[in-house]
Amino acid sequence: MPATLQPLFDQTFAAIAQARDTFSPQLKPREIGTIASVSTGIATVSGLPSVGLEELLAFPGNSFGIAFNLDPDEIGVVLLGDYWQLHAGDTVERTGRVMDVAVGDGLLGRVHAPQVPPRDGLGPPYPTQRPPIERPAAAIMDRAPVTVPLQTGLKVIDALIPIGRGQRELILGDRQTGKTAIAIDTILNQRGQDVLCVYCAIGQRASAIAKTLAIFRQQGALDYTLVVVTEGNDAPGLTYIAPYAATSIAEHFMEQGRDVLIVYDDLTHHARAYRELSLLQRRPPGREAFPGDIFYIHSRLLERATHLREGLGGGSLTALPIIETEAQNLSAYIPTNLISITDGQIYLSPSLFELGVLPAVDVGQSVSRVGGKAQRAAYRAVAGDLKLAYAQFEELETFARFGARVDEDTRQRIAHGRRIRACLKQPEFAPVSMAAQVAILLALTAGLFDAVPLERMPEAERTVREAAATIPEDVIERLVSAETLSEADRRTIVDIGRVALAGFLPQPDPRPTPGGSREPRAPESASQEALQT
Repeated sequence: MPATLQPLFDQTFAAIAQARDTFSPQLKPREIGTIASVSTGIATVSGLPSVGLEELLAFPGNSFGIAFNLDPDEIGVVLLGDYWQLHAGDTVERTGRVMDVAVGDGLLGRVHAPQVPPRDGLGPPYPTQRPPIERPAAAIMDRAPVTVPLQTGLKVIDALIPIGRGQRELILGDRQTGKTAIAIDTILNQRGQDVLCVYCAIGQRASAIAKTLAIFRQQGALDYTLVVVTEGNDAPGLTYIAPYAATSIAEHFMEQGRDVLIVYDDLTHHARAYRELSLLQRRPPGREAFPGDIFYIHSRLLERATHLREGLGGGSLTALPIIETEAQNLSAYIPTNLISITDGQIYLSPSLFELGVLPAVDVGQSVSRVGGKAQRAAYRAVAGDLKLAYAQFEELETFARFGARVDEDTRQRIAHGRRIRACLKQPEFAPVSMAAQVAILLALTAGLFDAVPLERMPEAERTVREAAATIPEDVIERLVSAETLSEADRRTIVDIGRVALAGFLPQPDPRPTPGGSREPRAPESASQEALQT
């Protein structure tokens, strides 16, 4: 051994000897219980007298459960993950902590499931923290008003039912009416908007989840989106904790001062999973067999969506919960609970869906309790009277169906309303920018579409949308920042729309009139459509 290394070895051995002489073993108490019985998704455990409510318990095979019922003689446990490998008599150990979830920037673009490895095959994530899945909502004094819009890219929502950053807007409707499509369109429109997205699929079919992920990958949305999934064949405990885990992940980014959008698809499966667990644990059932605290599990979830004040970073968490109705029954138990919790609802009508009015948003039964405060001032000035005009049109159209004679003003209102409805139609996965929406709405307000035949409205609307790309950059900047839209900017945008629609206007009829003069005459199809009731 070289002489230069001898002092180093002497110091190392001396330190080891000192640690050996000063070591004193410390006993750590461990509480170990026994499984009394195992059922579908739940277990009964005995022998853990000091366990706390919702404490995480460790089972054999690296599986876990949550203490759900605390009775004097036994504990009802909600199992997470594979429970068919557990048997009566197996040991159970306390962990001393509640259920938590990994968070961090490394989770973006990944597909996760609570308490199980990621399902995208890309290896384990690299979290920075592990906060609990359930935390108290922000205090009232820590919140700020909702004033910044969350552009969905859907004209009917951005113009008539605006959503703000930090708002909770419910999406509800019957099966296969486009609820998930609205949420996906909103996520796709956040590209370049500096908004992170969390998509939480709760108890969905594997095929539906795969289809959604394929859309995200095709559109490049996974760059700013995190997906939390539980499938229909997963344990009901995983379905129950999934939205809470997704909310904790979203809160992590919100507390960094970032704007976050979270979609719960859907809370109907979440409520049914909680009802299943409660009935298996023999909790008293209430209305529609749901337990008495079914309102509380959703209210404590959605109350965490908010807009923080500037002193706390100014971040926001916008929630879009989805709920499924049956036979258009909005007064059912779960829909009424969520309507009372959220800041508005977007109702999708099966009747409109069958008529091809997509997205099938029923403007009369949809509302945003934040309203115009969540719109840019210039955009609000353009879209301010649109909802009233559309509501009047729907009422007049219903009245005219009975065959009543209507005057010329009513005919014009109905014809104008039909063009509003045609402009609000939009294909799936094709969000529209705010500048293009302003161009379309100004063309509607100026009556440029009124002379376009109804059968050519989709093509005319698309032409105006494409022409909006020629709006000067300084005008677009004022659309975002200005308090009001100046008359010069309004004329500039209207002139662009007028030029784009020049090829859709009816051409003068060169046939001479009975008096010998050649006066313009509208084509027969346009005149008949204007008189149609």
